[in-house]
Amino acid sequence: MNRSTSIFLFSISVFVGSSGVCWSAGPQKGFDAQERGDYATAIKEWTPLAKQGDVVAQYNLGLIYGQGKGIPKDYRKAVKWSTLAAEQGSPIAQTILSGYYFEGFWELPIDYERAYMWASIAAMSEHKAGVELRNEIEKQMSFSQIEEGQKLARECIAKNYKGC
Repeated sequence: MNRSTSIFLFSISVFVGSSGVCWSAGPQKGFDAQERGDYATAIKEWTPLAKQGDVVAQYNLGLIYGQGKGIPKDYRKAVKWSTLAAEQGSPIAQTILSGYYFEGFWELPIDYERAYMWASIAAMSEHKAGVELRNEIEKQMSFSQIEEGQKLARECIAKNYKGC
């Protein structure tokens, strides 16, 4: 599978996965605002909750900032909120963060080992997109890079996903 195809499949996985997460929990005002395309209000509703550690709010903020929905894209905020959600064990956030490292989205440097780590962790939760992305990343890696990615995953799990 070529890189363009993997980017396309990853984008589809994120879109499909995000639709389920968006409506799974969290403040209704934020979801209603997002549904209307009022991303400024969604950000206003979710930011305080995300700062308090709400994983769904963190995930959704990561998506809004990463996609530039109704606002200018802000890769730093997208990575920040996605990382916080991933560190709380959200498989979809872990998959998205893996994709960021795999593709070097939003000026994040390409890091196959870290991409493999996050995708592997998501795959352990049987997150389908995480499994698919891990398998795609693995095709681009040497044996020693895979070993390093597996080591990083074990260390990250041992640290309960914090500081990975």
